[in-house]
Amino acid sequence: MSEGLVTVSYIAATILFILSLGGLSNPETARRGNFYGMAAMALAILATVLGPQVETLWPVVTAMAIGGSIGLYAAFKVQMTEMPELVALMHSLVGLAAVLIGFATYADNSVHLAGIEKTIHEIEIYVGILIGAITFSGSVIAFGKLSGRIGGKPWLLPGRHLLNLVGLIAVIVVGKLFLNVDSGVSGAFFLLIMTGVALAFGIHMVMAIGGADMPVVVSMLNSYSGWAASATGFMLGNDLLIVIGALVGSSGAILSYIMCRAMNRHFFAVIAGGFGTAGGTTVSSAGPQGEVQAITAEETAELLRGASKVILVPGYGMAVAQAQHTVFEITKLLRERNIDVHFAIHPVAGRMPGHMNVLLAEAKVPYDIVAEMDEINHDFPQTDVAMVIGANDIVNPAAQDDPGSPIAGMPVLEVWKARISIVMKRSMASGYAGVDNPLFYKENNRMLFGDAKQMLEAVLTALRAN
Repeated sequence: MSEGLVTVSYIAATILFILSLGGLSNPETARRGNFYGMAAMALAILATVLGPQVETLWPVVTAMAIGGSIGLYAAFKVQMTEMPELVALMHSLVGLAAVLIGFATYADNSVHLAGIEKTIHEIEIYVGILIGAITFSGSVIAFGKLSGRIGGKPWLLPGRHLLNLVGLIAVIVVGKLFLNVDSGVSGAFFLLIMTGVALAFGIHMVMAIGGADMPVVVSMLNSYSGWAASATGFMLGNDLLIVIGALVGSSGAILSYIMCRAMNRHFFAVIAGGFGTAGGTTVSSAGPQGEVQAITAEETAELLRGASKVILVPGYGMAVAQAQHTVFEITKLLRERNIDVHFAIHPVAGRMPGHMNVLLAEAKVPYDIVAEMDEINHDFPQTDVAMVIGANDIVNPAAQDDPGSPIAGMPVLEVWKARISIVMKRSMASGYAGVDNPLFYKENNRMLFGDAKQMLEAVLTALRAN
């Protein structure tokens, strides 16, 4: 394949990637967006492999076979509930690739540059390895937190901000030394020092971020992986990598901003860490604020049967219990009885952006009854039953009523304004933010305790019985 044909293929792939991002912005076009993305990646890989820069195909084909096999295995093996940690793991691989390519590019003796071109090339290598190392170590820690291998409680070292400042100064100083050396061995030594600092920074940064902010962390690491890919493009002189990396990096940054706004948090406050504890704990000292009114599955079915309007609020508990298919069966049965049913989705519900939307789409819940928080919050006062399935912090009235609450000012779904709210939980433990929830003690609230899937199946059975 000629160089000109490769360029045309790269332009076509870029257009397809842009169309993919546009398609993913709407649930109804998301499938088409995924198709565009797959087609773009296939075209980019073929153009690169068949291009004039690849002299031997077998190593590339072998690597593609190994990587493709791992990808297929993950696609069939990984459950939908494990998607957040899988996404974090994929981000780590992008960062690792940037680091390895950076060192390989620096060790490549076939390219001879001098003067300003040499300086620019070495800056590209240095920055690419820096971003890649931070992305790699940060993503590995995020994977550990999301999978439960590492606790969600923020790890706050004394003088952590000073440590970050010292690390930044060290990266700048080492970078200056790296640019001033001519020897490959000495340059590699400085690159190794910087890589160690960057890896430590990535670990420290994500360890200091509490569980409540993990959705922002996932989108932030998505942005980092894009910039790492873009930096890799500069190192390799690959225009497609530069453009696509910039698209991913900028879209991830915008998504991070949207997530922060959904929690009424500043991005730098999230990066600074310290908010949120391990799930199942509490930072509230107020204690119980009233009597909890428990309810049975049969009583829940009776309330749903007598309602004219129902809003379901899914949360991470639904994902853990894999109850989305049962939720759909209940929804279908209620709609067959001419009951108005809608889903209310909070932007940070779950452990990654769009987590609940993905689960509901998998269960084939119609897109037109799934609404974002801003679209549906005003409907709760006219709702007979608001049913919360494994969510906590996103329906906490303390965000509006308690100025001293750690989540004060965070936009939440106002389920307590419905005639009756039903909260499904395993226990009275607080959510991932570690904040007690006054919703549990309100007069019009009922608690349905137990595993979400088991209790929903009991509700479904009761509904079908009458």
